[in-house]
Amino acid sequence: MTTQIGVLVMSYGTPESLEGVKSYYTHIRRGNPPSAEQLKDLKDRYEAIVGGVFPLRENTDRQVKALQEALNRDNKDKDVEYICFQGLKHARPFIEDGVERMAESGINQAVGIVLAPHYSVMSVGGYIKRAKEKAESSGIQMTFVQSYHLHPQLIEALSRRVSARLDQYEEAGANREDVRVLFSAHSLPERILSMGDPYRDQLLETSKAVAEQTGVTSWQFTWQSAGRTAEPWLGPDILDTLRELSKEQVEYVLSAPIGFVSDHLEVLYDLDIEAQSVAAELDMRLMRIESLNNDPSFMAVLSDVVRDRAGELKAGRP
Repeated sequence: MTTQIGVLVMSYGTPESLEGVKSYYTHIRRGNPPSAEQLKDLKDRYEAIVGGVFPLRENTDRQVKALQEALNRDNKDKDVEYICFQGLKHARPFIEDGVERMAESGINQAVGIVLAPHYSVMSVGGYIKRAKEKAESSGIQMTFVQSYHLHPQLIEALSRRVSARLDQYEEAGANREDVRVLFSAHSLPERILSMGDPYRDQLLETSKAVAEQTGVTSWQFTWQSAGRTAEPWLGPDILDTLRELSKEQVEYVLSAPIGFVSDHLEVLYDLDIEAQSVAAELDMRLMRIESLNNDPSFMAVLSDVVRDRAGELKAGRP
């Protein structure tokens, strides 16, 4: 008899159209509608990158579909069938919706995974908390992948992307050693450091592993996309880092946003438009590595860690 194991694939979410931006932003602000100025700013950013088409939504759909295919195609346990459900933090289907659909499908065992390799109690931890509460009330035994930031295939996939861009710099006449690699991720409030949160350390571990695998010695870590709140956020921001590198007469920079696995606003606007604009002002050449999106190598990472957790679930060790 085949056992069905649900897989709740969680991500931040995005509006489906410009008309949905206000409700999306209101949800992010915990029910407080944005000001007219704040709403215009966010809409302008979406307009600048997509003109009404929302790549994160499409990318996440493709990732969920590709993960289900990878899980069942490469599954050695023929008594198990994996069924993936999507759960978003700030848009429909919400995390709770995904769990509810699992329950309606008769699934009572599941694995939850967030499309973010690095754990923070303020990011991945929040997704897990919501999913766990809904799963418990729905009679579903759910276990979770907390992080996968040093998975060998993830490091390999990121390293290939870094090497490919460095090759392009060389082809354009630059010396590989003169390219400064900037690893980056979404900033979080500074208070996570006093909480002993592993987020920063995990990001540095990924950065170091990729640098070692690619033979890169000229690299550093920086932050991006900090929230606009009164409390201090982790820095320096990549825009400030670019200005400092210009003072050091660094001419070539490679952006490697390892904290993101998909093309979306923080990549397509914050890096491809905003950071590129600053680089141009500084007469600096800036390139970015390709995002993982639904690359088969990334799907292999996700399917591997999901199957690992599912095996423990099946063995009664959630």
